[in-house]
Amino acid sequence: MQAELAAAGLSLKVYDCYRPTRAVRAMAEWVNDGRSEAPTKRFFPRVPKASLLSGYISSRSQHSTGAAVDLTLIKASAAPSAPFDPAAAYGPCTAAVAQRSPDNSLDMGTSFDCFDSASHSASRAVGAEQRRWRNVLVEAMRKHGFGNYDREWWHFSYAGSGRASPYDFPIRAR
Repeated sequence: MQAELAAAGLSLKVYDCYRPTRAVRAMAEWVNDGRSEAPTKRFFPRVPKASLLSGYISSRSQHSTGAAVDLTLIKASAAPSAPFDPAAAYGPCTAAVAQRSPDNSLDMGTSFDCFDSASHSASRAVGAEQRRWRNVLVEAMRKHGFGNYDREWWHFSYAGSGRASPYDFPIRAR
C-alpha cells in the first residue's frame, strides 16, 4: 500500500494501532467519570461527554485484537508537524486546520479522534477536497482488505481478522 501511495506522492501516517483492553476500559470509565468536559472538549465540541459511548468510544475495541488501525494520509515530502503544546488553547477538532492542534497530515476536514458527525467518512459537512482525500484513504485501505468504520474517517479494521481475541499486555518504553 505504501508503494502505491508513494507513486502518488503520498504516505500513510499511523495514529493508533494496538490498544490494550485496560486502555479501552479506562476510556469507557473516563466517559462516565463525572469530571469536567473542559480539558478535552475540543475532541467532541458538539457532543456531550456522557454520550460518547453511543458510536464513538466502545467498551470493546478491535484495536485490542491488533486488527484495527487509526491512520491518515500525508504528503510523502511533508515536514514534521510542530510539537504539541499542552499549554496551548487549540481550537475544536472541527475548526479550520490552522486552529487545530499541529498535524502534518492532509486536511481531512476534522482532526483525528474528532467525535463529531463531521468526522463521518461520507460527511457533507466538510469540503470537496477533504472528501476527496477521505475517499483516497478509504479506497486504498479497502483495496488491501481493510474496512472503514463510517463514523471515523481514520479508523480501519482488517476484514480477514474474523473474531480475533483481545490482548491486554501493556506497551512500555525501554
